[in-house]
Amino acid sequence: MGRLLAMMIVWLLVMDAAAGTKGVERRVLLNDGWQFCLNDSDFRQAQQVTLPHDWSIHQRFDRETAAGNDGAYLPTGRGWYRKTLVLGREHEGRRLRLYFEGVYMNSRVYVNGHLAGGWPYGYSSFWVDVTPYVTTGMNEIVVSVDNSQQKNCRWYSGSGIYRNVWLYTTPMAYIDEWSVSVETPDVHTVEVQALVVEADGRLTRIGRIIHVEQPRLWSPDDPYLYETELTAGEDRLTVTYGIRTIGYDAERGLLLNGQPLTLNGACVHHDNGLLGAAAFDAAEWRKVRLMKEAGFNALRTSHNPPSEAFLRACDELGMLVIDEAFDGWREQKNQHDYHELIDEWWQRDLTAMVCRDRLHPSIFCWSTGNEVIERKKIEIVKTAHLMAEHIRSLDPQHRPVTSALAAWDSDWDIYDPLAAEHDIVGYNYMMHKAEGDHQRVPSRVMMQTESYPRDAWQNYERTMKHPYIVGDFVWTGLDYLGESGIGRWYYSGDPAGEHWERPLYPWHAAYCGDVDLTGQRKPISHYRSMLWNGDEPIYMAVQEPDGWRGRVKTTMWGTWPTQESWNWPGWEGKDISVEVYSREPKVRLYLDGRLVAERPTQQMKATFTLPYAPGTLRAEASGATATLQTAGAAAALRLTADRTVLTADGGQDLAFVTVEVVDSEGRVVPVADNELTFRVEGAAVLQAAGNADIKDEDPYYDNTHRAWQGRALCVVRTTGKKGRIRLTVASPSLPRAVLTLKAQ
Repeated sequence: MGRLLAMMIVWLLVMDAAAGTKGVERRVLLNDGWQFCLNDSDFRQAQQVTLPHDWSIHQRFDRETAAGNDGAYLPTGRGWYRKTLVLGREHEGRRLRLYFEGVYMNSRVYVNGHLAGGWPYGYSSFWVDVTPYVTTGMNEIVVSVDNSQQKNCRWYSGSGIYRNVWLYTTPMAYIDEWSVSVETPDVHTVEVQALVVEADGRLTRIGRIIHVEQPRLWSPDDPYLYETELTAGEDRLTVTYGIRTIGYDAERGLLLNGQPLTLNGACVHHDNGLLGAAAFDAAEWRKVRLMKEAGFNALRTSHNPPSEAFLRACDELGMLVIDEAFDGWREQKNQHDYHELIDEWWQRDLTAMVCRDRLHPSIFCWSTGNEVIERKKIEIVKTAHLMAEHIRSLDPQHRPVTSALAAWDSDWDIYDPLAAEHDIVGYNYMMHKAEGDHQRVPSRVMMQTESYPRDAWQNYERTMKHPYIVGDFVWTGLDYLGESGIGRWYYSGDPAGEHWERPLYPWHAAYCGDVDLTGQRKPISHYRSMLWNGDEPIYMAVQEPDGWRGRVKTTMWGTWPTQESWNWPGWEGKDISVEVYSREPKVRLYLDGRLVAERPTQQMKATFTLPYAPGTLRAEASGATATLQTAGAAAALRLTADRTVLTADGGQDLAFVTVEVVDSEGRVVPVADNELTFRVEGAAVLQAAGNADIKDEDPYYDNTHRAWQGRALCVVRTTGKKGRIRLTVASPSLPRAVLTLKAQ
């Protein structure tokens, strides 16, 4: 009813305005029909590509690559893209702009031979006005991308035009999309404002006031969105927004719509695992859905602005967001990182982030940085002040500003002046300082912007105890490419130590996520969700025996290797540890119906030690049960798609298909590592295939890959045609598995 009322009021206000741009869609996706060549601008040898495109993920892992462990051991370099744009007479006399959602990095855009624009920071979206350079008929767009200066990022950046590209066609006087703002002085009043860019370049402000009698407030449990329209002359723009309020103080914590809300958060990088950095809308949606299903209610976009599709998914699925701008400021973490750009570009990059993203109700906080190296210099306080004030000047919703602070020595109190420049202070791995800081600065509102996965209980307990701590963001929600080896476990004889101490090839990704590269939840994910949400009554997993494959060593961001498995061949008769998670005070464990023991839960966990024997393991707690059975020999492949009907929309839609090696009873065989061959026929292609093993050197673009712990994943992409899609997966000595999908 609220949405209908809002739209009716605006319609009455603008009903006398002219209709939209005659005969031309306001925006058109330009993702298909591109040519690409690597390093050389000679397009005679170019390949046809569909955007979003990450050229690095389509190459082989290489221990000698310049990006090294940070960049997932994948090559970078320079690339060139070319597209022919055909414009009809209906475009004459119109304003034409290209909108690039993200190009990594140092992009230059040429139109019919003219340098029309570009942007150095690879995570910012940007506009290029091409009106002076185009003509009716054939037009050539060429984009150069330079990711050759390495290292420039501490994680996998990807290379190329990795997000969407759009053509916007408007009257010469048009509504500036990034000028639109929505403010709610109270939940019954919505003020929508925007700037109109006149044909001569002058700016005219327009606005609407919408009264909503019974507002439906946006929240993670009810992510309700409103729509309205703005018009100016012949131009018309649809505005999507949510109505909600944000408050915070040290006495009550974080308030959403006036109600206390504690943040069970996760940090996420921008890549999509096997797809690399390519930000397909369907992949971005899936990423948020996986985090929602894992029990999180908040995400931190570490350490850069995300894609628009990611934020739309957060709006629609109900996920709060810290939108973060930069990893570092003036002192370098890598030779060619943001310190080379900051003095000239920080205002433009912050403007791009805030003006693009401020309509998203999911965003509750802005972040200007992460563990900046110069944190002990007095100049940093001025930088933090200027950045925070610039953001506040652009955001009429007055969201809080944060930055993630950290210390690796005894100096912490020294950061008080820096902390004071932020509305909510971000603590990276420093929440043990919270109680003392509260005594010293009682008004400070805090959140742990990064934490170790192994500290789940301590962080949960401290956050629940103190209202001035509004939440915890674990590092990380998802495994990600690059920062290779963080969160790993290893065995005696493997290279020892942490990921930053030495190259760890063939480790090419991070294993610190609650969810792995294929989308499977790890045991730590179930434990964390049980702490914060309590909607999973019982869960059981088994610790890998120390010595089964070798003596186990863990790392700072890692946890002991633990699986949903009762298959430990060669360990018969030796002690093995079983973990059961439950909120109940006691848990019982049975093997083949015989009681093993009853244990009290401590920190919502009970651990049992027993001699390993194949069979059926069952845990019970107040009627709730969890079961693990020893699987037999591999007998079949099982294919499960996250969706079976796709949209034939120019090669943009995806299906993620989980491949499981199962026994004759349909149980996953957790020790299976079968070689798999993938074939896609019909109205789709194979976009990627792989497993969750961050040491596997097989490239993700290949059509052969092995299973790991009994599972693998393949991604199928539509081609723009309607019809059936047939996926066949084969493995030696097993029957072929076939899955039929549909593109319509």
